[in-house]
Amino acid sequence: MNRLREIESFVSVVDAGGFAAAADANGVSRALMSRTIQALETRLGARLLHRTTRKIALTAAGDAYYRSCCEILEQLDSAELAAQGERGRASGDLRISAPVSFGIAHLAPLWAGLLARAPDVRPVIALSDALVDIVAEGFDLAIRIARPAESSLVHRRLASTPLVMCASPSYLERHGEPATPAELSAHQSVAYGYFSERHDWRLCERATGTEHVGRTRAVMSANNGETCVAAAEAGVGLVLQPLFLVMDSLARGRLVPVLENFTPPPIGVYAVYPSRAQLPAKTRVTVDYLAEQWRDAPWAVAPVRA
Repeated sequence: MNRLREIESFVSVVDAGGFAAAADANGVSRALMSRTIQALETRLGARLLHRTTRKIALTAAGDAYYRSCCEILEQLDSAELAAQGERGRASGDLRISAPVSFGIAHLAPLWAGLLARAPDVRPVIALSDALVDIVAEGFDLAIRIARPAESSLVHRRLASTPLVMCASPSYLERHGEPATPAELSAHQSVAYGYFSERHDWRLCERATGTEHVGRTRAVMSANNGETCVAAAEAGVGLVLQPLFLVMDSLARGRLVPVLENFTPPPIGVYAVYPSRAQLPAKTRVTVDYLAEQWRDAPWAVAPVRA
């Protein structure tokens, strides 16, 4: 088996969220995609993926290998661009869709650097937490938090961020702190409207690796993460949000992590675009730049309570 093909197949499975979607995206059978990954794991002598009937998840070894593979593919893309002289021709309007909170906090500070690198590219930013149809609405690129569902689009993982379950000190003083996922049903929570499993929080026990599902009791929901965080700070209930949204609240003591022996699976930050074939230079340069800027992002490391 060609090692580059193995790498491309592995990254495709991770980015697509499963073997079937990756197989469809690459025009091969699910059986062939599965055999390719099994052969890769055998050659490496390491399990890269946890497999269940519903989804796949990276092991610790798989996560490290995935990051290295992405860097290899990025370097290959850069080498091809340099050979073609394409990078210097990046130009034109670049319509980008991004989530509101993430776009303000973690994209807005980067646009000046992009313009310095590609001065002929003109970013046109549209912030919305809704899942836009990038083809129908004419976007060149979308930044998505959590795995994209559309298998017809190209997904490139730029970074990942832990999900953190937390609550305000005042809420915990009144209601106590849950000790197990089963106790979540006795607690109030603030649900995020665009979270597909907003009432069932999946958690992995650190000591054993056993997966648990805690059924939550939402007393309110919102389709904006900052609203959920503000409600949690005010003592409404528990909240499950990406670290990039709660890191300041944790640092200031307005929220504290709970159930720290059980960790939610991290979520990815993805670039989504219509097609890899004939990808415009303006899109490729932007995606490469964002991946480079977020390689060591402070919101990619899980918090530890002092």
